[in-house]
Amino acid sequence: MRVVSLLPAATEMVAALGGLELLVGVTHECDHPAVVCSRVRVTSAGVDGEAPPGDVDRATRALVVEGRPLFTIYAERIRALRPDVLLTQRLCDVCAVSETDVRALAATMLPAPRVVTLAGTGLESVIADISAVADALDLRDEAEELLDGLRARLATVHDTLKRAAAARSRVAVIEWGDPIYAAGHWVPEMVRRAGGEDVLAKPGEHSRLCEAEAVQASGPSVLVIAPCGYGLARARDEAHRLLARPEWSWARACAVWAMDSNGLVSRPGPRLIDGVETLARIMHPSLFGPPLAAHAVVVA
Repeated sequence: MRVVSLLPAATEMVAALGGLELLVGVTHECDHPAVVCSRVRVTSAGVDGEAPPGDVDRATRALVVEGRPLFTIYAERIRALRPDVLLTQRLCDVCAVSETDVRALAATMLPAPRVVTLAGTGLESVIADISAVADALDLRDEAEELLDGLRARLATVHDTLKRAAAARSRVAVIEWGDPIYAAGHWVPEMVRRAGGEDVLAKPGEHSRLCEAEAVQASGPSVLVIAPCGYGLARARDEAHRLLARPEWSWARACAVWAMDSNGLVSRPGPRLIDGVETLARIMHPSLFGPPLAAHAVVVA
């Protein structure tokens, strides 16, 4: 079987299921595990993700207004790879290649590959997506072992919090800094599972635009800066940038953390469980120990 992944989270699912040898093509963003960097790249981005966040937002909005694609699919590369399965998503056309474009490409190929669409908006639906990938790749036994392990790790966090009768911290997770977005989808559930209360968003809802004053008014005691697609170093830099602004001066009284969003928050795959564990360590270090240095750092 030959698989092309058009979503970094899907690439991570295939790897976690032990299916790396099946993976022949990946996106320009796929980077975990490192071995996938050797696979053929079949997409590129229309916006420079390394630009300042405000520039990224303006460029993205301009492309949408102009009706131009945010991502390029290298159709001929994909055809040359002769995939049996294409993995895609329908959750966010700003974050990855759209399902519509992938299905249109698949319809032009002979034989037509199977298109598997991921759409998880919460931890359980992400787990269901992993099962769907496993079914498509005939890796059901591997999936059972993987999913049992992920659920056991969530249960360990839950049981530890329950035994300690741990108080819930008031948490705000910032998904983007210019303009400000509060993280939605699976992130509020991650906060809850880690022993906190998300004061800005509700599980399953889209990430939402808000002002610094609204973040302040929500009364967080813990502020997590985890910009979508940012690794830890960039998240830390963004946290420092925000805290230097007058409208964020109140935040210096909070526990402010920068978190590896690219690895632990923004990709709806197996490493979201690492994200839950990291959030639990941020909020309850006496129960779980401090976060791993590669996962989160305290800013203020």
